[in-house]
Amino acid sequence: MSEEPLPVVVAGVHGHGRTHLANVRRLAADGLVRLAGVCDSTPLPPDALRADGDVRQDSDLGALLRRAPAAVTILATPIHTHLPLARTALEHGSHLLLEKPPTATLAEFRALSSAVETAGAACQIGFQSLGSSAVDAVRDLIASGAIGEVTGIGGACTWIRTSAYYDRASWAGRRRLDGRDVVDGALTNPFAHTVATALAVAGADRAAADGIELELFHAHDIESDDTSCVRLRAPDGTPICIAATLCAPRHRLPRLIVHGGAGRITLFYTRDEVRLERPGTAAEVTTHPRTDLLENLVAHLRDGAPLLVPPGRTEGFMSVLEAVRRAPAPRPVPEAEQTVSTEDDGVHRVITGIEELVEECAERITLFSEAGAPWATAGAAR
Repeated sequence: MSEEPLPVVVAGVHGHGRTHLANVRRLAADGLVRLAGVCDSTPLPPDALRADGDVRQDSDLGALLRRAPAAVTILATPIHTHLPLARTALEHGSHLLLEKPPTATLAEFRALSSAVETAGAACQIGFQSLGSSAVDAVRDLIASGAIGEVTGIGGACTWIRTSAYYDRASWAGRRRLDGRDVVDGALTNPFAHTVATALAVAGADRAAADGIELELFHAHDIESDDTSCVRLRAPDGTPICIAATLCAPRHRLPRLIVHGGAGRITLFYTRDEVRLERPGTAAEVTTHPRTDLLENLVAHLRDGAPLLVPPGRTEGFMSVLEAVRRAPAPRPVPEAEQTVSTEDDGVHRVITGIEELVEECAERITLFSEAGAPWATAGAAR
């Protein structure tokens, strides 16, 4: 392809889309891309794009791509719009950087993969953690026998999301909207990276997960889950259990713990940090580089560099999302098991003992109900 900067269109520039817009500008400063267009139902004020040069805006992606042809279209739009907008971009000859989760159903994911293949286009899925060499570092430690035989992989995720998080958009916290699947739950959106990264560490990212067990709950008044637990097995039989909540008393870095017979490895994937702990020796902490996924996509288009996160690498994650979609509706956590406070940014709900519960599940590879949570002892979704 030409060495001229690649024209990029960003669809969805509010919320997380701001991050993509900033990243396009970063790469534009290096001469790799240029911002050709912005698509959003709420347009940006002209002053916001003045420094970017001749940038077109339109609320209709197809109309925008006719006026501003793009080598790459970045889709940072609501989950249930991903497939139709991806098809529109592909029809206009554009490659894709598609935010996670790629689609709201496994059937849509397969339709997306087929459309990408038919178009002969490149598609990068926005699991940024899979661009980190920390994942390979963990896999190398496992393969070298650094912690002995792996007995399980646990994930512990405790964040705060107030009611404002769910009030920000009509699709937030929804399982379905206007007759379409959305599946905006803790495991499938905020902590989707945890699920995808655990599967990558276990070598289970490219195949449908086996024996998926789910326990889905909500403390907020939403359709979807804000507190959930999933357990499954990798192809080699390794159990993986991820416990997650958006109703924690404090925000902590999400982490994966690889348990072994001779030690453990903790991966803090948001900061690319690997911690190796073995009896009788001091912990070894290393930090690893991360490749930006848009930059990798540009390198793929220019020089044929392998894509880091093509759709096929998210097959395992999509099987988990599909299990969540097909599971019974999440059950409410009783008000008696919550502490509720009003903050500047909305109502903050904390489930009693949730930090300790999530930690126990990650340590013991156990579900909420098995760990004895009083609100999770009956009727779990399996």
